[in-house]
Formats: sequence, C-alpha cells, structure tokens
Amino acid sequence: MATQSLTSAPQASTASYPMVQLVEQGYCVVPDALAAETIKALDADLAHNFADTPFCQGGFYGERTKRFGRLLARSPHAAELVMHPEILGIAEQVLGPWCDCIQLNLTQAIALHPQALPQLPHRDQDMWRGPTGTIEYLVNVMWPFTPYREMNGTTLIWPRSHGAKALDPDPDTAPIAVDLDPGDALIFLGSTLHGAGGNRSFTVRRGAIVSYCLGWLKPYENQWLAYPPETAKHFAPELAALIGYRQHRPNLGNYEGQCPSLLLGDSPPHPLGAIDALRPDQQALMEAHVAGQRDQG
Repeated sequence: MATQSLTSAPQASTASYPMVQLVEQGYCVVPDALAAETIKALDADLAHNFADTPFCQGGFYGERTKRFGRLLARSPHAAELVMHPEILGIAEQVLGPWCDCIQLNLTQAIALHPQALPQLPHRDQDMWRGPTGTIEYLVNVMWPFTPYREMNGTTLIWPRSHGAKALDPDPDTAPIAVDLDPGDALIFLGSTLHGAGGNRSFTVRRGAIVSYCLGWLKPYENQWLAYPPETAKHFAPELAALIGYRQHRPNLGNYEGQCPSLLLGDSPPHPLGAIDALRPDQQALMEAHVAGQRDQG
C-alpha cells in the first residue's frame, strides 16, 4: 500500500478524460453513463420507498429531505449503478494506492423536497479521523433520477477544494451548481467540499448516491446488516465481494479466520480453521521467518 498524492493529473495517454478532470478539479461529470430508461426503472422500483420513508431529522440530513439505503435489496437495477465498469475502474484507480481492495461505502436514495434548505458544505472524508491532505478515502457518485438544476437544489461543488486544499480553512474557489440529467453521473472525491443546494422549486429532486471507500475502513452503511448472507448469495460474486464478502489483506473482515464469501455457498463445516490471507510483502516476510525458525531447529 504505497503512499502517493493525487495533486497532479495522470498523463492524458494513460487516463480517461473523466479521471484527469477528477484529479485536477476534484469532480467530473460522465454524461449518459447509463441509459435514462434504466434510471427511470430504478426510480419506479423505489417509488413506494420514497412515499413511505419519513423526512429526516437534523440539520445535516435535512428536515425536508428523505433518505434511505439498501438499494441493492430494493431494486435489481441498483447493481447497474454500483457495478458501472468505467466508474468502478475510476474508483479503484483513485483508492488503489491506499488499500488492497475497495469496498462499497453506501447506496442511498435522496429526495429533496420543496423548501429544503442548502446543506452544510462538507467533505465526506471527515467521517474518518485519519490524516488528510494526501490520502483519498472515498469516491462519491451522484446519480440523478430527475433533472438536477440550481433551482431545485442540485449538488454544489467547490472546484479544486480537494487533496491538500482540504487543509485550508476556507476554499479559494466559489461553488458551482452542477446541471445533471437522468443517466448522467457526477463523480467527486471524499476530500472535495460539496453540499446539496436549497430546493426553491415546486418539484421534488430525486436521485441516489453510490460511494466507494478504502477496503480497511468502517463503511458508512453496515453492509453485512444491509445484505446478510441470505440476500448476498443471490448477487453476482463481484458484487458480493464489493459489499464485503471478501477479506482485505491482512486477514481483515474474516469469518472464523477465513474469507466470509464461504457464507454464500452451502453451510460451511464447523469448526473452521483459520487460513492466512496476507499481502505479498507480508507473505514473504512470514515465509522467511518460518524458514529461519526451521533452520535453527
């Protein structure tokens, strides 16, 4: 897990334009990332959840806002957002220097109702109290279900407020209101200052946020409760791994010392014996240690 900074953009020949802009500006938009029909179907699947969910309590979540998670258990279309190949690849490229594998941080549907106040500007990396300015902990993706505009409270982004700039007490750029349509995807870093705008329209602004974080962090959403084995066993193996049914080397997130993916098949035998799951550098160190002990014996 080498340490590197994202303060400079990758070479244009080796990185996509969205990745270059994400590194330079702290955000990027991928237009038409998914078909609008897919987003419409997801929105329809979640219609009763939007209707039944009460308004949030507290100024941060927003008292004219509705939020709920577990989208992968609520609609089969949610997996198309979570497993979008280009966006997942960007998340892995951004977060890869600091972890063995990434994980799903959350899926959350959001409905911003008329008269919703602007959200407190914030950086999502502040959920965790680790060092800031060099490490990226999180990649967010906003997926609009309805048009996002300045009038109805679209996401406000402070460009170039990410990375080392997150250490500055005040941003040196003004926020921009990002226009989005269903099918577009807004990607921004966990170190980027952002917040929902206020909804001054007469319509509800609906959408979802999907985020990915370092595999060794405690995620925002408790994925094993959101998707217990009896639910996760119906997911594709790659999706089940992303929500936590795999170990993060060394030995993190194990079940009885083994990879928790064994819970997705037939009932595992009991008792189980622990099995090493080490990074290559740790494996080499361990093998040298064991060999040295045997030589002495």
